[in-house]
Amino acid sequence: MLIVRNLRAGYGRIEALHGVSLSVRQGEIVAIVGANGAGKSTLLKTIAGLIVPWHGEVLFQDRPLAGRKPPEIVAAGIGLVPEGRWLFPPMSVLDNVRLGAYLRLRRGDKEAVREDLDRVFELFPILAERRKQPAGSLSGGEQQMLAIARALMSRPKLLLLDEPSTGLAPLLVEKIFETLVQLNGEGITFLVVEQNARAALAVATRGYVLETGRMVLQGRAQELLEDQEVKRAYLGKDYREFAEGRAR
Repeated sequence: MLIVRNLRAGYGRIEALHGVSLSVRQGEIVAIVGANGAGKSTLLKTIAGLIVPWHGEVLFQDRPLAGRKPPEIVAAGIGLVPEGRWLFPPMSVLDNVRLGAYLRLRRGDKEAVREDLDRVFELFPILAERRKQPAGSLSGGEQQMLAIARALMSRPKLLLLDEPSTGLAPLLVEKIFETLVQLNGEGITFLVVEQNARAALAVATRGYVLETGRMVLQGRAQELLEDQEVKRAYLGKDYREFAEGRAR
């Protein structure tokens, strides 16, 4: 579904991605883990068309994305939930969600958009309860749900998520990732970048480890969870407790 080959990109004269390659097959949840500053956000922004790559190619469903603007990439079937959520705080929850269907509404797809509104409010009942509230009045977890709901309104085939667990309590992190698994079961493919390697790899099919702009490791998610270097660098000293909890 998605193929990235030898991708280089950055800011000004600073190169943040040094020949990154990866693939995502339809129906997968693929996790990219790495420390802050590894280039994870730059990678997703480049795929989404927010950053112009210096070199390499990005193919989506066998078609190159080079030269396409972000709205065209959204129309092709790629959605992005950015780090920091990028909501419009003074606007209502409902209006923020509807913005995700902007291109569809321009095409006159109003009835299908209404159906999708009902669907995302069913998926996130708290947003339905607070649909008239300003988005800025929501808690961090509710804002993350809102950012995901907005992205779903474009009906993405592939959804890119940038650090969905940032700033959230453990129970909310679990809820967010349970929702991703549910949506994956309904046909959406995911590429998730995370510092929280345990949470991301626990639900992923496959994973990659990104360090200072380079892919240094890849494999099945369970293999990465068991890899000694990944445990040491990203899972921390409490990994054993985490693993035992999953086993129970």
